[in-house]
Amino acid sequence: MSITVLKSAFKCRLGSICRLQRIQGHMMSSHAGSEVLSEKVGNAGVITLNRPKALNALNLPMIRHMYPLLKKWDQDSGIDLVIIKGAGGKAFCAGGDIRAVTDAGKVGDPLAQDFFREEYILNNTIGTYKKPYVALIDGITMGGGVGLSVHGRFRVATEKTLFAMPETAIGLFPDVGGGYFLPRLQGRLGLFLSLTGFRLRGRDVLRAGVATHFVESEKMAALEKALVDLKSPSMSDVAKVLDSYQHQSGLDADKPFALEQHMETINRLFDAGSVEGIVENLKKDGSPFAKKQVETIAKMSPTSMKLTLKQLEHGASMTLQEVLVMEYRLTQACMKGQDFYEGVRAVLIDKDHSPKWKPGTLEEVSEQSVEDSFKSLGECDLKL
Repeated sequence: MSITVLKSAFKCRLGSICRLQRIQGHMMSSHAGSEVLSEKVGNAGVITLNRPKALNALNLPMIRHMYPLLKKWDQDSGIDLVIIKGAGGKAFCAGGDIRAVTDAGKVGDPLAQDFFREEYILNNTIGTYKKPYVALIDGITMGGGVGLSVHGRFRVATEKTLFAMPETAIGLFPDVGGGYFLPRLQGRLGLFLSLTGFRLRGRDVLRAGVATHFVESEKMAALEKALVDLKSPSMSDVAKVLDSYQHQSGLDADKPFALEQHMETINRLFDAGSVEGIVENLKKDGSPFAKKQVETIAKMSPTSMKLTLKQLEHGASMTLQEVLVMEYRLTQACMKGQDFYEGVRAVLIDKDHSPKWKPGTLEEVSEQSVEDSFKSLGECDLKL
């Protein structure tokens, strides 16, 4: 064996060791006790996501802290409702800790399976929670943050809320149960948000149907106090308090929904049996709005967009549990592919925003490869 080959092998091995050390360091430095604060206030269990410098991004230790806590509180007669919020004033939760998952996936570390499996089990716990669950989504709420909020009974947006599912830009798909709630939004809005990563802000998060209430940010502390002061509240009792605070919040009430003038166009142009058909519809339409969507979609992973369309088509008639099982299969297909790692590199690591997708065009993505991504994983399937 030549010295050059030996050097190359050594560098490769060293790179793998460094990646493993980063993963292990991430796991060891993640003190879930300080990253997830929990307390009982009155008759309420209050969870605070406490990674403000990371915009409260969700990691595995945080998931492992919250899951048993929620299960315990659901059985605790002294807890009547659960409130979840984010620290720092900028974000509720900006997403999952994707960089750690990327590093793990590259070297076959089980974190790439464990993170998604345990995150989805937590999403399902929230979606089936017996007690009132109130997510105060004051600030950035994307990806994993959507999973911690949207399946709960109450989601309270503020003027600071920024909602998006931007996963097609990193070679993934709108997961955390996106296949369940997105196709249930009005018309083709969910598919539009999924393929383009369009950002909804403030009161528009309510108008789109993602949030259940809108309350001005300055009133959130008072709202939280009103909620924790409730004695043995029913779902309707909690709703009355939230309705009352929403009634007091007139900010931007007179502004129309940002997509209102485009909803007819979205419903018409995104109603196609394929992503290629949607792109063709947009090009034929030729309006400034349609042209902008063509430009946006052209930057996304072709494979991700095809997975997303089928995910939402299937999810429209599935239960949340069925959707999460399907999405877990899709995550593992993405972990075995190329686009997820390339997308994370381009958007989050090098930040050149110039991913080299493989395949590079929609036409090159085979239907068989898409179908294979939805196949059962047998014993490795997600179990809820």
